[in-house]
Amino acid sequence: MHRVTALVRPSQSTFELACAAQVFGIERPGLPVRYAFNVCTERPGPVATRAGYDMLVTDGLDALDRADTVVIPGWLPPEEPPSPAVMQALRRAHARGARLVSICSGAFALAHAGLLDGRRATTHWALADELATCFPHIQVDPDVLYVDHGDVATSAGAGAGIDLCMHLVRSDQGARYAAHIARTMVMPPHREGGQLQYSAPPHPAQIDGTLAPLLEWITRRLSEPITIESMAAQAGVSARTLARRFADQLGTSPGQWLLAQRIAAAQDLLESTDLPLDAIARRVGLSSATNLRRRFLNTLGTTPGAYRRAFRTKPQ
Repeated sequence: MHRVTALVRPSQSTFELACAAQVFGIERPGLPVRYAFNVCTERPGPVATRAGYDMLVTDGLDALDRADTVVIPGWLPPEEPPSPAVMQALRRAHARGARLVSICSGAFALAHAGLLDGRRATTHWALADELATCFPHIQVDPDVLYVDHGDVATSAGAGAGIDLCMHLVRSDQGARYAAHIARTMVMPPHREGGQLQYSAPPHPAQIDGTLAPLLEWITRRLSEPITIESMAAQAGVSARTLARRFADQLGTSPGQWLLAQRIAAAQDLLESTDLPLDAIARRVGLSSATNLRRRFLNTLGTTPGAYRRAFRTKPQ
């Protein structure tokens, strides 16, 4: 059981906390329970929230000593440093190997504790300049949804916190487990961390130019050769217009989106079947085991074989 502990403080944002609680703290029918979720605070007792009510938190900072993942769901006001006790607890958790995760302004708590120095990190776009100014040793990226270093991860605004939590579940438990959670939450199973925090204002024709029918058409044909030109022809637009719609609506390019779908489909087949790599590669449109290995390694930093060994052996 992987223990996830959220560190809260008054006045706590309820939505940022709910991002982590919804992903890690809900038991779902038909899905093995692999996370234990709890909440702690520096001074146990009533904790004021930004929603106008108090919540009762009974665990103190010693809960961080038992956590496998520590989530900081916002830190307001961001310029106020954590107390020495909180900073010591965060550093101690990191030193013993716990994963530290921030949602939105929570990056400031990690920054105050010195855990982001020399690293790339993100936060809500409206706070990015402040983070960069206050902590010049951090490489602040204001555009991406999240940045994951393995031991430390940061996300942008509250919605991106869900994306980061889902990314962590995929890393821990595999694509199929994460997809099950996503379906219960009625949300897409995965958004890449490099996608833009916010997209350009919609063009006037965009109401009639949703990509949804095209995306469905593509996902039914992953085994077939699909080019930018064939996508554009299916959508009835030029390749340039298609690229603009992908950037506006999905924050990525058609080619990058297509590759992500093929990799995700390969992950599912690696977890759920014993098909050889060549067969999986053909099913997802990556042509050969060699190409599948190369794309897999470039995208996920591991090989298909290592991925299969990791997630085919998960207890059910």
